[in-house]
Amino acid sequence: MSLDHRLNFVFKALTFVAALSILGIVMGILIVILMESIPALDRFGVLGFLGGRDWNYSKEIYGALRPLVGTAISTGIALLVAVPLSLGTAVFLTEICPHRLRGAIGAAIELLAAIPSIIYGMWGLFVLAPFLDEHFQPLAGKVLGSVPLIGGFFLTRSAGGVNLFTASLVLAVMIIPFITSIARDAFSQVPDVLKESSYALGATRWETVKKVISASAATAVGGGVIIAMGRALGETMAVAYVIGNRHAGLDSLFSPYTTITSVIANEFNEAGGIQLSSLFTLALVLFIANFVALGIGRRLVKGKYQ
Repeated sequence: MSLDHRLNFVFKALTFVAALSILGIVMGILIVILMESIPALDRFGVLGFLGGRDWNYSKEIYGALRPLVGTAISTGIALLVAVPLSLGTAVFLTEICPHRLRGAIGAAIELLAAIPSIIYGMWGLFVLAPFLDEHFQPLAGKVLGSVPLIGGFFLTRSAGGVNLFTASLVLAVMIIPFITSIARDAFSQVPDVLKESSYALGATRWETVKKVISASAATAVGGGVIIAMGRALGETMAVAYVIGNRHAGLDSLFSPYTTITSVIANEFNEAGGIQLSSLFTLALVLFIANFVALGIGRRLVKGKYQ
């Protein structure tokens, strides 16, 4: 065997080992989390843990329902805010923005993705939360407080603006660059002949964006949204800074609440026994949710570009 063939064999072996090591790390993390979760699952049961409302240290009763609800609501609000802004930005960059400005705006979007989450948390705590507490929350209470069914969610306020809604807005800002980048790439992949044909038939720019560009890129954009949702589900420090971390009923979107990640971040260092096992069980739930979300998102994006 020649030296070139030996080097090629070594190269293939090293890359194969590197790929297997990634799978091994993921499986090792999953196994550890699963093993540590067994005491809590044995004591409370899967349904009992997921449906339990109490998180009581003195009685050693731990239920995941409120962290699950907080995670779902904060992620949902973040997507409601981030998706329109991201898609609008992506359309502007690909169809309207002058070429000399695209680089600067694109770099700003990439910078948002590079900012550490703890910086977002500090910005949310010292800038966004006081602003919302002083200006937005009173206005929302006056305008929406009397609306049937949903009005009560806008009445109760937390001191200083540290609450579920603030955490949701911080998450929205954090996932905007991910959705924007994937949507921009998807829109740019639409063949020019389709857009030119639309304009030739007399369609306006809005009609072309709505019926041609958006329709062609819908699958990839949906995948990007799901990937961003996975980021929002797993965000920890930024949420822990501004959500208030309160294990109680949800009185309002402007009340302190809790999420899976904020519970883990705040209690893990001092936890032990069944409490520690319960935190590992929360981590297991989050791991599975992220795995499913990212898998679906990558599948949609990959399928679009194949």
